[in-house]
Amino acid sequence: MANAYDILKARGFVEQVSDEEGLRQALEHPITCYVGYDPSASSLHAGHLFTIMALAHMQRQGHRPIVIVGGGTGMIGDPSGRTEMRQMLTVEQIEQNLEAIKRQIGRYVDFREERALVLNNAEWLLPLNYIEFLRDIGRYFSVNRMLAAEAYRQRLETGLSFIEFNYQLLQAYDFLQLYQRHDCILQMGGNDQWGNILAGVDLIRRVIGGEAYAMTFPLLTTASGAKMGKTASGAVWLDGDRLSPYEFYQFWINVDDADVERFLRIYTFLPLEEIDELASLEGARIREAKEVLAYEATRITHGEEEAERAREASRQLFGAGEVEEDALPTLELDAEDLDEGLLIADLFERTGLVRSRSEARRLIQQGGAYLNEERVDTPEQMVRREDFDGDSLLLRAGKKRYHRVVLH
Repeated sequence: MANAYDILKARGFVEQVSDEEGLRQALEHPITCYVGYDPSASSLHAGHLFTIMALAHMQRQGHRPIVIVGGGTGMIGDPSGRTEMRQMLTVEQIEQNLEAIKRQIGRYVDFREERALVLNNAEWLLPLNYIEFLRDIGRYFSVNRMLAAEAYRQRLETGLSFIEFNYQLLQAYDFLQLYQRHDCILQMGGNDQWGNILAGVDLIRRVIGGEAYAMTFPLLTTASGAKMGKTASGAVWLDGDRLSPYEFYQFWINVDDADVERFLRIYTFLPLEEIDELASLEGARIREAKEVLAYEATRITHGEEEAERAREASRQLFGAGEVEEDALPTLELDAEDLDEGLLIADLFERTGLVRSRSEARRLIQQGGAYLNEERVDTPEQMVRREDFDGDSLLLRAGKKRYHRVVLH
């Protein structure tokens, strides 16, 4: 069986490693590894999918992943990569988000028969005695070293709260607990977590003389420089209720040509030889590679049936065929809303094709808004019952973003 480290490196997952040769040797035998997730929302997005796919690859090579959902650290908030303090959540909000994230990651990682674990760090963080924690754990941390970390240095300019300053200690303590409780020797995360993860490796060595490893992933941006998992219209959620499978598919099929090969390596399980063949396609045929990327990413996240429907709807919308409209994102509208007509700009905003009425006006003025494939000429246009074909109509923003509106 191939070494998991070689697989991750060949696919573009590896940015930094604390001990490359030591980790590679450790991965010759089954180990336990972990990634932590902040329960600040009820859904993860395509940026998180990067780390989830790494865990899935580890499991496929015989290793056991642990998913830490930070019910404890989520009550503080990680300052890494932030210019301001995160919003505080209630215990109830954290619990609701935690359960949703557990279900979501279960699509990618097999938790049956303890092949993988989902743990909440609130289990060991909330009962901590503050004085004992300072004495037993805090004494191993140098304030000078912490302030030298990039995450803290950036926040010092805008103000770093004491509660956030404690975050590195808590994350390092997580690693120590997982090492002691579950023989977990590898923590993985985004490259902005490098300092926090190394602190855990160091704490394990100092407290119990154990050997552990740190691995970070590159912070992904698209070819345009945008943060991965974000678009102009919002996050690329993994939750089908927040972003339909069709919209998820459209995100992937519309990625920049320069991103296709990289994303095929990261966001699919296709063999590298097949990816190399797809990456060699040029000109108009690059869309074939994008279609494979979109289908595979959607299949992994939403299942084969939804991926098939999204692919067929996309082909038909951009071809000459009849589209299966049920596959499109849909807004239900009360018939009485049309009694006096509905402003087209308002309807575009309500579907989420734009974020505001002013953005809808700009879209219309620039000639990018369509109603039933006819260009909308004025933001003052009213939508009436006669605009519906039966009980539905079709809106389009730009060349590729569609939304169906149905009456009920």
